[in-house]
Amino acid sequence: MVAPSLIRGELPSAKQAYGRCLSIAWPSAVESVLVALVSSVDTMMVSSLGPRAISAVGVTGQPRMLMMACILSLNMGVTAVVARRRGEGDMIGASRTLKQSLIISVLLGLIMVAISCFLTEPIMRLAGAQDEYIADSTTYFRIIMSGQFFACIGMTINAAQRGCGNTKVSMRSNVTANIVNIIFNYFLINGRWIFPRLEVVGAAIATAIGSFVAFLMALYSVVHPHKGDINLVDGGKWSFDKKTLSSVCRVAGGAFTEQISLRAGLFAFSSIIARLGTIQFATHQISMSLSQLIFSFADGLGVASSSLVGQSLGMKRPDLSTIYGKIGQRCSMLIGISLAALLIVFRRQLYGLFSNDPHVIALGMKLCYFVAVVCMIQTSQVVISGCLRGAGDSRYVALTSLLSIGTFRVGLSYLLCYPIGLGVYGAWIGFIVDQCTRLVLNYARFHKGKWSKIEL
Repeated sequence: MVAPSLIRGELPSAKQAYGRCLSIAWPSAVESVLVALVSSVDTMMVSSLGPRAISAVGVTGQPRMLMMACILSLNMGVTAVVARRRGEGDMIGASRTLKQSLIISVLLGLIMVAISCFLTEPIMRLAGAQDEYIADSTTYFRIIMSGQFFACIGMTINAAQRGCGNTKVSMRSNVTANIVNIIFNYFLINGRWIFPRLEVVGAAIATAIGSFVAFLMALYSVVHPHKGDINLVDGGKWSFDKKTLSSVCRVAGGAFTEQISLRAGLFAFSSIIARLGTIQFATHQISMSLSQLIFSFADGLGVASSSLVGQSLGMKRPDLSTIYGKIGQRCSMLIGISLAALLIVFRRQLYGLFSNDPHVIALGMKLCYFVAVVCMIQTSQVVISGCLRGAGDSRYVALTSLLSIGTFRVGLSYLLCYPIGLGVYGAWIGFIVDQCTRLVLNYARFHKGKWSKIEL
């Protein structure tokens, strides 16, 4: 997997290398799936209320992620820098990175909540919410974004833990958050036991409670850490210093460009489809939920690859970085093909979990073939992008995202949806072309190896 001329020391056996990668990847994959399940569970559990409820919950997804673009970008920088410091054996520097990043995370979270609460209806209108469900979507969005303040702080802590390879910490917090979310969804959506029937509002409250629980668990992991782990108790300064801030900002700056282009593109993509009508949009939202769940398995490998690439570069071992990057890529391809096949075989049952509307299920049975193709490509794309981010090459990933999403995900999708008249199928063709483009461009970048010379 690495040319003999590039070897810088003893290499692990194939069993050891795959074992280390998968030991970090599986908790992260579980975590990613559970994060995706937060919105999917809400969609499933409000599906009994009809397509309007599915649309009301679904239309908030991309605005929520767009609001969180700054936090997500910051966290990519945190993971990359903490991984590099861990590889250098500098746990004081790793803890200092977390402390300073938490200050930024709190400030960004407050701004995010303020914007979301005061401009809720205009944001929902811009996202394409229709009059028949905009009241529900507005209330749902305002409640979940209030809970996202705590979620953002917890996500920053978990990003640092992932950089250290402690992926089980964030997995446990997200497992608990999802269990809490499901329990309160059951009680609050349809009014069980002593709880009132709150329908879509109940789903939002349940999500906010789950986010708060995940925050408490993440905070506990760094206030009462195991020996040698990253922590907030001792080591590292809370005040900003130039080296730490510049290292985080170098990665986060490129990641922010990527996140803005990605989230704005997905926002526009969702808005285009929302205007096709409630049935097509509800089916699209279910398809996106299924796509996100499959993508999440590969996202775990992307996190593991990013962490191991960063740690290996910190140890001055670009040869190990290349090995772990290729292992993640191979595993992701296998996962993508396997899960896409399962999606096609069990498509009726899967769409039936989200809706009992015959029109939604009939359209979903056709749309699932597009979803399967996206998943096979996207699983590989996310791992190779994660490797480049872990090395600090986030600017290139941002450039490819900006080019591909703006041109194909939005531009081509609109052209195929409306002027050509393919409807929701046209949007998913644009989605496929976008994923293919990013996979090819990012893989070519990884193959050249310039990322291994980046200093953080």
